Amino acid sequence: MTSPFLDLTGAVAADGVDARVAAHYGSFNVEQRTLVAGDGFVDLSHRDVFRVTGPERLSWLHALTTQHLASLAPKVWTEALILSPQGHVEHHFVGVDDGETFTAHTEPGMGEALVGWLDRMRFMTRVEVSSVDDLAVCWRPVPDVESGGTFDLVPRDALLAYAEAAGPAAGLMAYEALRIARGAPRLGIDTDHRTIPNEAGWIGPAVHLDKGCYRGQETVARVHTLGRPPRRLTMLHLDGTENRLPVVGSDVLLGEKVIGTVGSSARHHELGPIALALLKRNVAVDAQVSVDGIAAMQEVVVDPEVGLHVRPKLR
Repeated sequence: MTSPFLDLTGAVAADGVDARVAAHYGSFNVEQRTLVAGDGFVDLSHRDVFRVTGPERLSWLHALTTQHLASLAPKVWTEALILSPQGHVEHHFVGVDDGETFTAHTEPGMGEALVGWLDRMRFMTRVEVSSVDDLAVCWRPVPDVESGGTFDLVPRDALLAYAEAAGPAAGLMAYEALRIARGAPRLGIDTDHRTIPNEAGWIGPAVHLDKGCYRGQETVARVHTLGRPPRRLTMLHLDGTENRLPVVGSDVLLGEKVIGTVGSSARHHELGPIALALLKRNVAVDAQVSVDGIAAMQEVVVDPEVGLHVRPKLR
C-alpha cells in the first residue's frame, strides 16, 4: 500500500523494497538535521506488521526467539530474531506488547513468511498470529542514543493527522544515514543467509544471553564463549570525492582480494558517505579497503574478537 505522504510537496519515492515511501521531501540533509535536533518523524509505513494474541503469547514467543519475552512489560519496545537450527538469522522483528496483544513489524516483503512460520509453530498453544494491514509504522527521534528513536503504530487512516502532530516529515534517506551511523543492520540488506547474530551486532539488542533454549542457540553461545566470529559488521567511511554510493552486495576488496560485501549506504550530514559491510574477521581494522572502485576506511561496529557491538562515535 503506497504511503499518502508521497503526495506531499517535494516527495520523491525511494527505490527497491522501500519504493512505497519517500526517499526525501526536497533536502535529505535538512531532514537529517531536523531528526538529529529531535524533531519530525519518518514514514516507515511500507514495513510489514503482524500481531500475536492469546494468553500464552509472550511465553510462546520467548521459547521461539532469541529475546527474553516471557516477562516483557507493556509498552516496552524490543527486538528479536528467529534463527535456523544452525544459528543463521532467518527473521528479525521489532515489537511491543500492550498487555493483551504483541504487535511487531519486520522488513517489507518478509512479513508473510514470518507470519507463516510462526503460525506453523502454534501447535496446541493458546495464541493466534495474523498479518495486520490497517496499522502503519512511523519513527520519531528521541534523546535516547542507545535506540536512536522510537516507533509508533498508527492507524493507516490517521497517518495525515499523525503527521500534523508529529512535525515535519523526513524521508528514508535521512533515516538510513542515521541508522548506518549507529551501526544498526537491516536484515537482507546488511546480512545474508549465512549471517549469525554475533557477526551483526545483535548480541544484546536482539539476543538475550540469559534465557532458555531456542533454535540456533548452540551456535550463538559457542561463538560468544569462544569469541572470534567468522565475520564482523563494520562501518565504511567512503571516499567523498566519488559522487556515488556502492551497489548493495558489491564485493569489498583489500587490494585485489575479496574480503566481504557491502550492504546499505548513505550520505550522512556530518560523516559524509558511509556504508555498512560484512568483512572477514581477520581483516585488520585499520586497513584501507575499496568497494565499487571507492576507497574506504573502517570504523569498528562489531568487535572482531568478542563479537559484541561497539557504539560508533555518532548516533
